[in-house]
Amino acid sequence: MLYNVISKLQRYFVFYPPDSHLATTRRVDLDWLRIGLFALLIIHHIGMFYVSNWGWHAKSQYQFEWLESVLLIVEPWRMPAIWLISGIAIRFILAKVSVYRLIALRSLRLLLPLLFGVLIVIPPQLYVEMSAKGEITMSYWTFMQAFYSNNSGIFENYQYGIWPHIDVNHLWYLRSLWFYSLALVALLPLLNSQWLNRVIDWVVAQHGIVLISLVVFIVLSIQLSWPTDQTRYPLGFAFLVLGYLLGWRQDVWQKLSTHLPMLSIYFVIGTCTFIAFYNVVWLDVIKGYKVDERLQLIGMVVYSTMRVIGVAFVLAIAGRFFNKPSKHLAYFSDAVYPFYILHQTLILVFGFYLTQFKLPALIEAAGVSLLTILGCFALFEVIKRVELLRPCFGLKLQKKYSPMTNKFGYAVGLLMISPLAWQLLM
Repeated sequence: MLYNVISKLQRYFVFYPPDSHLATTRRVDLDWLRIGLFALLIIHHIGMFYVSNWGWHAKSQYQFEWLESVLLIVEPWRMPAIWLISGIAIRFILAKVSVYRLIALRSLRLLLPLLFGVLIVIPPQLYVEMSAKGEITMSYWTFMQAFYSNNSGIFENYQYGIWPHIDVNHLWYLRSLWFYSLALVALLPLLNSQWLNRVIDWVVAQHGIVLISLVVFIVLSIQLSWPTDQTRYPLGFAFLVLGYLLGWRQDVWQKLSTHLPMLSIYFVIGTCTFIAFYNVVWLDVIKGYKVDERLQLIGMVVYSTMRVIGVAFVLAIAGRFFNKPSKHLAYFSDAVYPFYILHQTLILVFGFYLTQFKLPALIEAAGVSLLTILGCFALFEVIKRVELLRPCFGLKLQKKYSPMTNKFGYAVGLLMISPLAWQLLM
């Protein structure tokens, strides 16, 4: 009797991809695209040190409004593409491991680097920010003593964060990915349901404009429903779910490759339109001028469309031109996580001190860029060689350990992240 009940429930609550047997080998194109997207993220954050109208933790003595237009070439679709790849990755993982193991592995690989990040990597960013604003003049050693103290009064204006004055900064992606992974697990019975997959089969079978229009509608609805500074969260989850649903559907990837020429045209026209609209309309909004709401709505439609077209375009590019294995792929795949965790701190520290030398703008920007990249490579070379540091930067351990030692390590890791997980959930 009980067995029959469980069997019937399993028909409706499917926690594993129903097409797991179709799982392909590791997608080389998506690996390269992931590397490229995080490289663009580093470039974007270097640019944030120099743009005029977008707030950041600290700024150079040189600020350029035209640089915003350059960064806007990739801004609409960079993070959505990262989220979509993250969703695809979850589907691949679930084809190999149980839901419980997925949660444990995700928690360790996301929260341990996040914990290390907010306690060790992020504090220099706060030090630079407060120093740049003239709020502190102390040494970094004195600052860190205050940072780890519960009764310091210098952080009165920085009480937001996971804990007071301890915030995630650029590591918000790790926090959100952990949340979204848990939420996606809860939705697996729906996402794996037969009726939903039949609907997706029908949508994918139509002309590509149907799927793109549907996703644009979802993105636009989010953009119009959430405050501007909060849209990245629901948008991230939406693209994560989209990535999970698309998974390894070969018909989708085939359509993207087939329509690459047309996507290229749409991408160029859309990007030019979006940047022109930003300079003509949205700059006035940023600067506090009154702008017709209908114009702002048109701009939001363009923005939402470019989010989707941009993602489709880079997926098609990767699938067509970056699908060949390379001896360098493993190195850069491992480097992505440490580079992501470290880069913003290096940008702010190098930028804050270099800009005080009053160097010419081009030399200063080149110095910040070069030092950041070299710093990431140098620290990565150290991290990958130190076994205890590897998990703190999302890397697997190199050495082989006994099953008992592995279990002990997992237990210690889960114990370490438990206070952080509890704080995030509460």
